[in-house]
Amino acid sequence: MRDSTPITIYGDYDADGVAATAILVGLLRQLGGDCDWFIPDRITEGYGLNAEALEAVAARGTGLVITVDCGVSSPAEAELAKALGMKIVITDHHQFGEVIPDCPVLHPVLSGYPFEWLSGAGVASKLASELRRLSGDGGSDEEDLDLVALSTVADVMPLTGENRRLVREGLNVIRRARRVGMRALLEEARVEPATVDATDLGFRLGPRINAVGRMYRADAGVELFLSEDPERAREIAEELSAANSERRRVQQEVETEARRSIAELDPDRSAIVVAGEGWHSGVVGIVASHLARDEGMPAVVLSLEGETAKGSARSVPGIDLHAAIAGNAELLETFGGHSAAAGLTMSADRIEEFRLGLDRSIRSVTGGGRQEMGQAVDAFIGGEEIGAALATQVSELGPYGAGNPALSLLVPSARIEDPVEMGEGRHMRFSLVSGGYRARAVWFGTAKAPGESGDSFDILGELSLNHWNGSVEPQFRVIEARPRPGDEPEPLRSAESEEWWGRFDRAIEGEAANGPAPGLPAPPRTIEHRSSSEAVVAEVVSSGEGVLVVTAEAYRRWLGLGGEAVGRFSPDGPVTPTAA
Repeated sequence: MRDSTPITIYGDYDADGVAATAILVGLLRQLGGDCDWFIPDRITEGYGLNAEALEAVAARGTGLVITVDCGVSSPAEAELAKALGMKIVITDHHQFGEVIPDCPVLHPVLSGYPFEWLSGAGVASKLASELRRLSGDGGSDEEDLDLVALSTVADVMPLTGENRRLVREGLNVIRRARRVGMRALLEEARVEPATVDATDLGFRLGPRINAVGRMYRADAGVELFLSEDPERAREIAEELSAANSERRRVQQEVETEARRSIAELDPDRSAIVVAGEGWHSGVVGIVASHLARDEGMPAVVLSLEGETAKGSARSVPGIDLHAAIAGNAELLETFGGHSAAAGLTMSADRIEEFRLGLDRSIRSVTGGGRQEMGQAVDAFIGGEEIGAALATQVSELGPYGAGNPALSLLVPSARIEDPVEMGEGRHMRFSLVSGGYRARAVWFGTAKAPGESGDSFDILGELSLNHWNGSVEPQFRVIEARPRPGDEPEPLRSAESEEWWGRFDRAIEGEAANGPAPGLPAPPRTIEHRSSSEAVVAEVVSSGEGVLVVTAEAYRRWLGLGGEAVGRFSPDGPVTPTAA
């Protein structure tokens, strides 16, 4: 690079901002630039551009500030940067206000990019790509894809369109484990590079990067990804894991207190706004997410610091939280974010007024009350299908995440046997028993089996391939288990073959038109399914329910289901094929 102007990359403290910062710092240094970075402290400085931080950056002698994952909603701060003698370029993907900063802005929507859901690191990678093209140097764009994939999943961007390709290709880059810091992070999180998937990014790697920014210094994540020293990278990875453990402990404490506060709110509420003295501001966003999910309505969790309340908000599907908060902007000192999540600051004495205002804004859209968030079921399966073959097919539809959720599979009338606690008593593994089949299952967030031993449940979950210590096996991850109704129908009275077929023929001939034929119970429910007949029957049989199958080509179907060639189904019996 011919220009020796000192450059500062101004980032954000979450995994997306850390990844974006590392991408641009790494490239600009590779191109010969004099480049450092600045990430504001979450607790003392807060999100985005702020005056004190810009003054500190200017004092370093910085001539050019490039923001990543922030800045598009900060026109005044952009003007301040210029007044301090610095040029400024903004790269961001968040929602913007009516006034756009008067400087070069790279943003998927404002720039007219054909895909608007890039992460902050995804946007930064586009700038890096163009800089490589203009310089004719700087390696390959592929080098950034590991960080783009991590940021996209960790920032809960929809895994559709271009993001789907970026995460797929980024996972391939991570599997090669060429980045020293990524390799150290994988080792510390006990993730095999060869089998890493989007779930690992979202639940093992991303939380470690986020935790260090929530609890201590986000700089550690940038240093990790830029490090070329394996020993130093290992030390930083250990620091991230320690921060994540501390984050979990503090989060649980705040969440317990927040749930107590909910009991004091108006039961006819449409939103949750709770606040507490000394609540760690680094975990309030996670707590808000949990409250929104469990209560079925948007949640705002605020940390009280003297006369100031600062916190985070999370929404539920179908409610634009950013718009609802913007409708009460006069009560706030600052706010920003997008439809699903936001950060905000207000005077502590305005909390109740904001609570009422937010409730009115959301009630005007929803009509009020809890929003029921149904769980979609993609398919019913029997125990015999919880195997490697189906798990392999399911895995090929990934990567899974926002916009492309994992398949939800329902195992009807299954049992939970041999439960064992794991994860320091937070989770459980057990045998899922369906019909005559057993499968390995885990239930995160639940440590004890519900109900009594032998109870039957309709169990909803996701099937995947679990890689552990060199072995690969199917694993069913439970989402929800609902008890089966206690009043099971009485079994049909047994009968000799001639009597049974007499009943069957009378029913077919219509003698039961005005009620069940003598000796028959009320007509059972009918299941219509468009997959293979053998699979459908196996699903229902494995549930333990009685099954009557009416089908063409009865003899062939019977044998296909493992039946013996005896009685009426004998090859010599009176089986008459009929047209399907």
